[in-house]
Amino acid sequence: MNRPPDRDAVLNRECFCITLDSAGLLAAIQAQAPEPGLVATLMAARPNLFSGGPVFIAKGDLAAMLDIVGAIEAAAKDPAYQAAVLRWAPAIARQDFGPRGVFMGYDFHLGADGPKLIEVNTNAGGAFLNAMLARAQRACCREADDAMRGAPPGQFDAVAWEMFLAEWRAQGRVGQPRTIAIVDDRPAEQYLFPEFLLAQRFFEHHGLEAWVVDPGQLRFADGRLAFEGQTVDLVYNRLVDFALSESSHQPLREAYLAGAVVLTPNPRNHALLADKRNLTLLSDPGMMSGWAITPGQRQSLKAVPTTVMITADNADQLWAARKRYFFKPAAGYGGKAVYRGDKVTRGVWEDIRQGGYIAQAFAAPGERRIRIDGETKSLKLDVRLYTYAGSPLLTAARVYQGQTTNFRTPGGGFAPVFVI
Repeated sequence: MNRPPDRDAVLNRECFCITLDSAGLLAAIQAQAPEPGLVATLMAARPNLFSGGPVFIAKGDLAAMLDIVGAIEAAAKDPAYQAAVLRWAPAIARQDFGPRGVFMGYDFHLGADGPKLIEVNTNAGGAFLNAMLARAQRACCREADDAMRGAPPGQFDAVAWEMFLAEWRAQGRVGQPRTIAIVDDRPAEQYLFPEFLLAQRFFEHHGLEAWVVDPGQLRFADGRLAFEGQTVDLVYNRLVDFALSESSHQPLREAYLAGAVVLTPNPRNHALLADKRNLTLLSDPGMMSGWAITPGQRQSLKAVPTTVMITADNADQLWAARKRYFFKPAAGYGGKAVYRGDKVTRGVWEDIRQGGYIAQAFAAPGERRIRIDGETKSLKLDVRLYTYAGSPLLTAARVYQGQTTNFRTPGGGFAPVFVI
């Protein structure tokens, strides 16, 4: 007897409603941004940042994803696991100042056999934007209306603020910070720069002096990190130099190692949770048998696709079986230099086999059908859980075409998630 399709799959395939109040979203973003005119211009240049329709997921899938997050966070606390991952981590990651890392991002593909964890990210982008997006939705059906009733408005701001305060206290600070720097390389050139402006206003609303800065604008001297002469208490780190090894990041690195600034997320957070090489351990039942995690958590980790490092010994075997794998640089981010096995050319493979790549068993992405100009298209989707210390903050989806997520697909972009 054939199993009937799940309701979420049916809705993702057949619901073409537009739930996004685009004008309301832009107005809300402009109201929150320090420079409303600039934000309007930035948003106009990013037409594929937001999808017009929602993604539907089942309550059971969300519960399974949270169980997977809990299992990974539990493993990351285990001394044997930590010893294993710190062997390949940079030396700076061995310093533990206390913070857990704001806005962890756990990315999943959803299929008939449940969610599969594809990637873990520190400094996962999009949370402030997705919080705005969630508030700008109109119910298009009973399922959407029920899901929206279960998401209290304004909750994100309170939880996000408490998260940053928890990071501040975790490093032994009292009260609250006075200043914060939102740091990325050439921030005004980043695709998610509008989010940096939203974050700046968020911190200002909570009484902090907040700046969006390039790390090259920071100085470390006399035991303090400074921006234009003013002490920086807290850094919201959006850099992808996870070890702070680049020369322009030296002042931030020195301040961090001196304990002069609270940096979140920091190199240790990345090493314990987001280094792609960690997936080779998290997907290996033999390795996890020695960790202090529960049988249920071991079961949850079966949702991590088998992952191996590419070496001279296994390169030929992986090439022969390449259609079953995704190949990712171990130190990569943002889907850069990621290859689906059936798309890999011989020339690219010669670079991959030199090392520094992982091979991850292919887990098909979910599907969301949309209608653009009267034409129905099937797009891929993944689901991101934004978390802090293993607790959920926000759920969002990304809809796209191509090998990996991007913001170049008409009708794609960030999408709200309705849990049914």
